[in-house]
Amino acid sequence: MHVLVVHNRYASAQPSGENKVVDQEVELLRAAGHRVEVFERRSDSIADRSLPGKVAVPLLVPWNPAVRSELATRLRAERPDVVHVHNVFPLLSPAVLAACSDADVPVVATLHNYTQVCPPGTLQREGRPCTECVGRTPLPAVRHGCYRNSRLATVPLAVSLQVNRRRWWSGVERFFCISEAQRDVLVRSGMPAERLAVKHNFVPEPCARRAGDGEHVLYLGRLAEAKGVRLLMAAWDELSASGGVGVPLVIAGTGPLEQEVTAWAAGRDDVRYVGLYDTAECQKAIARSVAVVAPSTWLEAFGLVVVEAMAAGVPTVAAGHGAFVELVEDGVTGLLHRPGDAASLASRIRRIAAEPGLGREMGQAARCRYEQGFSPAVGLERLLEGYRTAIAVRSGGGDSPLPSGNGNTGSRRDTRVSRGDGESK
Repeated sequence: MHVLVVHNRYASAQPSGENKVVDQEVELLRAAGHRVEVFERRSDSIADRSLPGKVAVPLLVPWNPAVRSELATRLRAERPDVVHVHNVFPLLSPAVLAACSDADVPVVATLHNYTQVCPPGTLQREGRPCTECVGRTPLPAVRHGCYRNSRLATVPLAVSLQVNRRRWWSGVERFFCISEAQRDVLVRSGMPAERLAVKHNFVPEPCARRAGDGEHVLYLGRLAEAKGVRLLMAAWDELSASGGVGVPLVIAGTGPLEQEVTAWAAGRDDVRYVGLYDTAECQKAIARSVAVVAPSTWLEAFGLVVVEAMAAGVPTVAAGHGAFVELVEDGVTGLLHRPGDAASLASRIRRIAAEPGLGREMGQAARCRYEQGFSPAVGLERLLEGYRTAIAVRSGGGDSPLPSGNGNTGSRRDTRVSRGDGESK
């Protein structure tokens, strides 16, 4: 199969799970013998632009006519079987959909967050779940300055959402949602349910798997409020005040809270801030963990670090909302804590550290779950199934939607949470 992947790469200064997923899918397809080309822009390039060029970037967010022309020309020349769209913000824009229509090429799009219904894509405001813009004109996002706490910065995203909503819905043959929780939100927002299929992200086989009981608790990810970093610090302080759990907390990553985390960890023997790890270092750190913590306060559309822990046979302590409730089977493959509750998070960490036998059992169950639902073989099968379906739809061969689940009876959902609320940019 000949696939053209379209992606605006996020800035390299901070870790991006989305960039990682795109790279892994490209590598997976190529290793299976498929021809994969990439049409991309890089957010890093914005820094090299002239001042007028930088000022013009927000104008390109809703529509970039040069991209439409360039991509359409390439599509007519190369004639791929399908185009797979990932992120288009800020330099590509939904003009890529018009280019695909111009060249009559079927389109599949992976929805990595909630930008189809929420300008910043997080379904969160001021640390709390928010659905004010879901199914409505996104004026509340502008009023509250939801993107980077700036009304001005939010305007291009809100305009793009409003003017391109129907273009997305009509210009994409198949949307890949990365969790059932995400699909539920998007269907309730009015997106065409028959075009929304669940395809969980896969994770490659890691270079290391857990052999013992673990030597630390690990947080691996962006250092941001929405990821629950401050919540984790509060929970760890509570644990420390009661004597600790016998192993240190290792924090790996970078982001807007880096200085705060660095200052908090300084001089402590129960916390180590190690900065940004590369892929091999991440895998080794996960394999040496008692547990990986994922305390996000926003409703994660997926949670890549949870599946990376599964692959290494390591249990997770995660917030009991969003996609985590279908990735983590509470008490079987990990533990769920009450979202936003530091005391609940502390109690789950304390339990998993105090019961090594339970941790081993949950780690083994997590590894089985990975093999059944998140391995490269499963990921490749679902990718190709989605591509074939999109091609058939565009050619008039039918509109049979993909299964909306992963066929794994271990997946569970918290409908109370997901019915009300939602990787941010």
